[in-house]
Amino acid sequence: MGFLLLLLFLAVSAVYADEDAFVGVNIGTDLSDMPHPTQVVALLKAQQIHHVRLYNADRGMLLALANTGIKVAISVPNEQLLGIGQSNSTAANWVSQNVVAHYPATNITTICVGSEVPSSLPNAGRVLVSALRFIHSALVASNLDRQVKVSTPLASSIILDSFPPSQAFFNHSWKPVLVPMLNFLQSTGSFFMLNVYPYYEYMQSNGVIPLDYALFKPLSATKEAVDSNTLLHYTNVFDAMVDAAYFAMADLNFTSIPVVVSESGWPSKGDSKEPDATLDNANAYNSNLIKHVINKTGTPKHPGIAVSTYIYELYNEDIKSGPLSEKNWGLFDADGRPVYILRLTGSGSVLANDTTNDTFCVAKEGADRKMLQAALDWACGPGKVVCSPLMQGGPCYDPDTVAAHATYAFDAYYQKMGKAPGTCDFNGVATVTTTNPSHGSCLFGSGGKNGTFLNSTASGIGANITSGSPPTQHSNFKSFVAHVMLGILGWSATLL
Repeated sequence: MGFLLLLLFLAVSAVYADEDAFVGVNIGTDLSDMPHPTQVVALLKAQQIHHVRLYNADRGMLLALANTGIKVAISVPNEQLLGIGQSNSTAANWVSQNVVAHYPATNITTICVGSEVPSSLPNAGRVLVSALRFIHSALVASNLDRQVKVSTPLASSIILDSFPPSQAFFNHSWKPVLVPMLNFLQSTGSFFMLNVYPYYEYMQSNGVIPLDYALFKPLSATKEAVDSNTLLHYTNVFDAMVDAAYFAMADLNFTSIPVVVSESGWPSKGDSKEPDATLDNANAYNSNLIKHVINKTGTPKHPGIAVSTYIYELYNEDIKSGPLSEKNWGLFDADGRPVYILRLTGSGSVLANDTTNDTFCVAKEGADRKMLQAALDWACGPGKVVCSPLMQGGPCYDPDTVAAHATYAFDAYYQKMGKAPGTCDFNGVATVTTTNPSHGSCLFGSGGKNGTFLNSTASGIGANITSGSPPTQHSNFKSFVAHVMLGILGWSATLL
């Protein structure tokens, strides 16, 4: 893995030898118009998302995820925890129905047993470890224990005195649960799952934590936080929280269990009491988080060791209870349209929702209106561009001009064709630009379309059209233009 300076790190890094760091997403379902599982999977594939975490084991989602290669973490919901933790047979039935029935077609890699149990369902704490063991035993019986790991996501609030990280320790009242739980994770080669939310740490610090420190933004050396015990320098809250977990585990004599961040993110909208829940801050946090993980930066305690992370979350959940921010953690709206465009240059192929240094296809200024209309009609017809956003009431209806509508259709075709040379010409009335024409809720570029069209090719356009060849060379397009122009002339002659 590289950068390993101490033998202590070797046991931790071995867990990651099989797979590089990954960024996944959590998929919540508190939406008034939850997309169908096939639509969800289309978005995941288009956005090149290869790891997901479900808060249940929904059969429709598991079937839709089959044969995609996407690695799936499924969950035992809290309401099922007591039953599973008290009955080995109940756990075996759960694994049979939700894992064995779908694996290996659906690439289930993790079972999350409960969620934040100590803080959200403390009465179930007494059966949490039993539930972990029973689920694992069922996997062993099915010969799936090496393929599927078992863990339980915990809230960071279970770690006390978290800064400096070297002083962190677990809430002692939970020691009777945590020690056998950590023993289980260590003996089964699993990982410690932690929900890490610098947003809440920042909000609750009463101005002590700088916003830039929470957002992974560069800090001068004088503003970095220094752990006085280890002299480690911390440039962001995320690393400090992860290292606090490592130190808290070490306090209980567990030093070889890796941390996986089961939730992390930043809300894009909040009420009057949440002024820093903004689009810009959400974009900055998630973009910087993704780069931090993919670049294998690691943490000051474990430099170079991947901290794989699931972003919270895929969709905005509009019917979720709580303050406005609770409804606005998503990367996408229910229709697959990105809430904001991530800035991910240099992070490899992680999410297609990135238009840094992007190019767009727009109508040429001063282009002939009739030629624009003909090209627009072709793009929305034979070109098979989805032009419903141009309908009245749609996000791209205004401004209601031929040039504006043509720009939307031209760019949609250009993006769909993978920006192949010559696909932004349309008989000379279109041109490529680096200026993003997005306005309001009308978003352009690879992140602007419904997820089912991102990164796709137009193989279904027609047998006479070779994917990637310019529209001006298509006999279909030329004949279409000629047909439109003849129609216009005929209509004019009728009027005369």
